[in-house]
This record gives sequence, structure tokens and C-alpha cells, in this order.
Amino acid sequence: MGVDTGRGSGGSGLDRYWRRRVVALAMGLGAVGVLAWACADGEDEPRRRANAARSDPPPTAMPTVTVTRTVIRSAEPVAEGGRCAAKNLVVSLAASRDTYTGRDAPRFRVSVVNAGEGECTWDAGSLDVRVASGDDRIWSSARCRRGGGGRAENTRRTLRRGIPYVDTVGWDRRRGCGGARVRPGTYVVALKGAGKQVFQLR
Repeated sequence: MGVDTGRGSGGSGLDRYWRRRVVALAMGLGAVGVLAWACADGEDEPRRRANAARSDPPPTAMPTVTVTRTVIRSAEPVAEGGRCAAKNLVVSLAASRDTYTGRDAPRFRVSVVNAGEGECTWDAGSLDVRVASGDDRIWSSARCRRGGGGRAENTRRTLRRGIPYVDTVGWDRRRGCGGARVRPGTYVVALKGAGKQVFQLR
């Protein structure tokens, strides 16, 4: 009777020991499971946010970009033998002398040079040599040429690059075209694009 009682009480203590071990093991496994769940949930959070961002609808108002294209047209080149551009012509004027005495008629040398790339056509009739005394306009070569009558002269000239066109314009010392002779004094001859030159009549 004493032996059976000892076993019963020893067996009861052993059962309690194993129950405590099982409970402790179960709690440890439970803690590990909770920790694993928390980690997995934390790793999935960025994925959920990224998926939510991708699933968001695009904004309804999009910025508008306006593209403006400017077309600049270059000047059309002048064909070989075309009309000379005024900016390509170098014009010079010189009186044959500074002083003219008696009945000597002043003579003026005109030179026109084409500084363009190729040859071009120019109207020599556009030259207008003018003589004045102060504000008094006395004579114009172009006006007298137009009022000369007779058959019209072809004044078209072909100017090659760098080769001057030279002409001599004479004045008969008269006012206008065939008017009265002017008095001795100081006069100025001028040509557009070539400046002025002073000379004397005696």
C-alpha cells in the first residue's frame, strides 16, 4: 500500500512537469508564429502601397504643351545675269578739273563697279549727275537725257564682277536743258552713292 501511494504521487508530479514543458513549447511556437506573421505583413505593406499607387486613376487634367515652329524663308538668290542689287554697286564720281575757265565745259567721270558674286544687268540711264550752287539746283543729267527726244537709247549694261563701267558726263554750263549760261562762281557736282565735289567756273 505504501509503494502504490509513492508511485501515484511521483507519477502525478511527472505529468505536471511534461504539461509545463508542452505549454512552454506551445507558447514559444506561438510567439514565433506571431513574429513571422508580423514580418510578412511588414514586407507586404510596400507591395500593397505600390499596387495601390498603380491602381490609382490618372489625373483628369494633363498639362498642355504648345510647340511653335517658325519658318524663316531665305532671300531668293539673283540668277546669273539678273538685275544688279544696289548694295553690290560701288559708285564714284570725279571732276576732270577743279577750275574751268572761259568756255571750257566741265566734264565728270563716273565709275560703277559690281561687287556681287556674278555678273548682273544694270541700267546706266539711272545715273543722275547734278550741279548746284548752294540751294539752287541748276542742272540734272538724267532730266536732260529724258527730255532730249529722238530715239530711245538702250542703256542696259552687263556688269561683270570687279570690272568697272566708266562713263564721262559733260555739262555745257547752262541752266536746265539748253537754258541761259550760268555765271562764274563756285559749284557743286553730286551723284547719289558717290558724294559731292566742289569746282570753280571762271
